[in-house]
Amino acid sequence: MGRTHPSRPTLAKVAEVAGVSVSTASLAFSGAGPITPETRDKVLAAAAGLGYTGPNPLGRQLRSGRSGIVGVVIGDHLGRAFRDPVSVQVLDGLVQVLGEEGLGVLLIPGVCGGGVTGAAPVDPAGVDPLVESAAMDVAVLVWGVLTEDPTLDALQRRGVPVVIGEGRPVDGAPLVGIDDRGGTAEAVRHLVELGHTRIAEITLPFGRDERSGPVDAARLAHVERTPTRHRLAGVRDVVEPVLSWETPASLVEHGRDAATEILGAWVPADERPTAIIAHSDLLAAGAVIAARELGLRVPEDVSIAGFDGLDLPWLSPDVLTSVHQPLRDKGAALGHAVIGLLAGGQPDSTTLGVGLTIGTTTGPAPR
Repeated sequence: MGRTHPSRPTLAKVAEVAGVSVSTASLAFSGAGPITPETRDKVLAAAAGLGYTGPNPLGRQLRSGRSGIVGVVIGDHLGRAFRDPVSVQVLDGLVQVLGEEGLGVLLIPGVCGGGVTGAAPVDPAGVDPLVESAAMDVAVLVWGVLTEDPTLDALQRRGVPVVIGEGRPVDGAPLVGIDDRGGTAEAVRHLVELGHTRIAEITLPFGRDERSGPVDAARLAHVERTPTRHRLAGVRDVVEPVLSWETPASLVEHGRDAATEILGAWVPADERPTAIIAHSDLLAAGAVIAARELGLRVPEDVSIAGFDGLDLPWLSPDVLTSVHQPLRDKGAALGHAVIGLLAGGQPDSTTLGVGLTIGTTTGPAPR
C-alpha cells in the first residue's frame, strides 16, 4: 500500500478560509495593491493556520515571464576572479543590492579556456555556454565589453538586457564607470612631483589573449579592454613611460614577474626606472616583492604606486601609494542599474570618482 501525503495548501484554500477572493489573497502576499491592513492580517492568519508559506516561486516566475535571476559575467575564470579582492568587493556590493530585491545571481566566467595551468588557450570567439542558454532577466558585464565582444553579441541575440561596468558605451545599456584615467594621471603627477623622470608601467591585460611582455606602439593600437585603455591614457597624459609591460591578469605573481624584468640586475643602475606605476594594487604589490628580492629599497631606490585602494596587510611594513576607487559602491551602482532596467527605467550612465592615497611606497627620486 502506498503512503498518502497531505497536499500542499493552496492560495485558493487560504482565500476560502479567509473569506476573500483569490486575487485579494494574492495581494496580501505581494505587499502591494489596494488592500486594507485588516484584510491582509486575516489572510495571513488563515495562511498560518493552514501552513501555507506563500505562492509557489516557480509559478510566480512563469506568470511574470521572469526568472528572478541576474547573470553576472565576470569575464575571467571564477577561481582567478575570487583571488582578486577588487572583483570580490564589487560583487559584494552588487549581490547585496540584488539580494535586497529578492533577485538571485548566476556567476558566469564569460571566457573559454586559457589563463590556468593545463587549460586550453583562450578562444577569441568563445562564449561560455551559460551565456547562450541560462535563464536570466538581465546580464551584468562587470568588467565591460571588448571592442569585438562575442559575449555581448550572444546576449543581444537572445534579447537579454545588459548593464555594463567600466566598458565602452552600448546603446540601451546603463554604464557604470570610474574616473580611472584621471586617477591614474594623478598618481603619475605625484611621481613626477617627487622628481622621477624614468617611470615604467605595469599594465592590465589588453585583451583576451593573455599576453606577457613589453609593449610597443603597434601593441598600444590594439587595446580591447576599456579599463586598460583608460589607465594607459592616464599615464600618457603626464609622461611617456620608459617601459610598459603588459600582464595576462591582475595578480601578484604577474606584477612580480613584470617588475623583475623592469628592474632586473641586467639593467644598469643609471638606466633603471626609479618609479613604477601599476594599473592595479595586486600588480603593484608584486612589484614591491620583486624589488625586495632584487635587493632594492622601496621607496629609496624605486617608488611604486598602484590603483584600487586595497588593504593589503600582508605587504607590511609597506603601505601602497594607490588610487582609491569605491569598489562596493561600484557594485551597488551596477545593482541599482539592474533594478532600474527591470522597472522599465531609461538607461543612464554613472561615473564614480577616485582619489590618490599616499602610502610608504613612494618617495623622492634617488640622486
